[in-house]
Amino acid sequence: MKKLQLAGLSILSGLLLSAAWPVSQFTLLVFVGFVPLLYIASTVTKRNRFFLYSFIAMLVWNALTTWWMWNSTDVGSVAAIVANSLLMCLPWWGFHLFKNKFGKRIGYGSLIACWMLFEYIHLNWQLSWPWLSIGNVFAAKTNWVQWYEYTGIGGGTLWVLAVNILLFEWSREFRQEVLGEQVKKVTIIVSLLFFPIIFSFLLSIHPSRLAVDYKVAVVQPNIDPYQKFEGSSTSQQIAKLISLSEQAVDSTTKLLLWPETAMSANVAINEIEKANVYKPVFDFVNRYPNITLLSGIETYQFLGTEKTTATARKTQDGQYYDAYNAAISIHAKEPMQFYVKSKLVPGVETLPSFLNILAPLFEKFGGSTGGYAKDTAAKAFENSGNPFVTAPVICYESIYGEYVASYIKKGANLITIITNDGWWGNTPGHKQHLQYAKLRAIETRKWVVRSANTGISAVIDEYGDVLATQGWDQAAFIKYGVPAKTDQTFYVKHGDYLYKIFSLLALLLIGWNLVLWLKNKFVPVAKP
Repeated sequence: MKKLQLAGLSILSGLLLSAAWPVSQFTLLVFVGFVPLLYIASTVTKRNRFFLYSFIAMLVWNALTTWWMWNSTDVGSVAAIVANSLLMCLPWWGFHLFKNKFGKRIGYGSLIACWMLFEYIHLNWQLSWPWLSIGNVFAAKTNWVQWYEYTGIGGGTLWVLAVNILLFEWSREFRQEVLGEQVKKVTIIVSLLFFPIIFSFLLSIHPSRLAVDYKVAVVQPNIDPYQKFEGSSTSQQIAKLISLSEQAVDSTTKLLLWPETAMSANVAINEIEKANVYKPVFDFVNRYPNITLLSGIETYQFLGTEKTTATARKTQDGQYYDAYNAAISIHAKEPMQFYVKSKLVPGVETLPSFLNILAPLFEKFGGSTGGYAKDTAAKAFENSGNPFVTAPVICYESIYGEYVASYIKKGANLITIITNDGWWGNTPGHKQHLQYAKLRAIETRKWVVRSANTGISAVIDEYGDVLATQGWDQAAFIKYGVPAKTDQTFYVKHGDYLYKIFSLLALLLIGWNLVLWLKNKFVPVAKP
């Protein structure tokens, strides 16, 4: 085929994938999104050329799906989109290599295994950006994937790749095969496509929910994120939060949720209770002794004159300190509880150690050089007299299925997401972020209560249904009765086991290929 036609197929693949992505309702397109790229792989024999065509497809997909990052960082968004597109090409490069070397069957197996390995690495390494993990695409169609309580999003990724491969093979060979073979292949494809959906509908059948006595109140203050850290306005922000809270709570309220960095004054962690700016917060909590306030807080801790942590920053007088993007739980007559955000946004909240050489560049374009300090593991907040043991999930952390499940393992019976999505403006970014929260509800079969500074705040049940919401760019609150569910799903108990299985297969394939390469290079061939 001509190069222009191949480039067109690459662009088509990217367009199909982006058109399928939330918040679009054309989710079904994801099942054919990789077919054009598979056709290119069957036509182009040179790996470098195929890498280029796969890069075009991945770049179109990334750019059209995550362009909204530009609103918070222009240069950073371009770097993230290009870097992620290049990383996505690696599984395709491996597929092309294995297919040409060992045949189609091993080739297709390697595509699934290598892509699953890529997504698993992207969930766990320092430059983690799993926003476009394929299984996330069903956030717009949660009634198709109720079985995520067993597989997590890894099951969705496996499903999509398998259907794309079968459809491609069927489209190539359909006309040349006899009727019996045609019927057999169509039956397999239809079964693979629709059986998971049917199973999902069966899992979603449940009795009507009984009335719940314990209420949760969610506050959405709608404070401009680009102005919220100005010291002169901090007291006004606290007053607005308390005013909305007074309207939201009543005698049945057990939990009050404020968004990420709602408490944004420049106060050290050991001075919070003494700070005048936060006095109205503690006065409010004392007026409602049965309510637990869970809020985001920006704070710090002095470390002394020695740099004892990798994230420590230095003041002008030579003191070192760690900065925290944290969650705080405040309950009358009980000690405060803290959790420090663990999954930090690369380049914005943290700089991977292997990129320290680029620190001046990140700082120049608004990124983080020292970064925030972080907790090493999830924590659950528990207070006496409160039926809710909360999982204080902070913003970006809510896209990590296994990590959110670890809160449940520690006893959490309610997922509370506090976030500030206003950095991106009124774009698909904040809508995608909300929809991903629905997947966490299904995986854990826990209710999700979400407080977003500028929206969209929501209450989501264990089936991923949004039951109450407050829209974008408005100051508002939600009051809702929420159950405290204590059971654990298969996924909570076993985590991303699918990713681990296929990652092992990918490593075995890569190791096998390496052994063969070393053998051919260093072991002399016997002459006849």
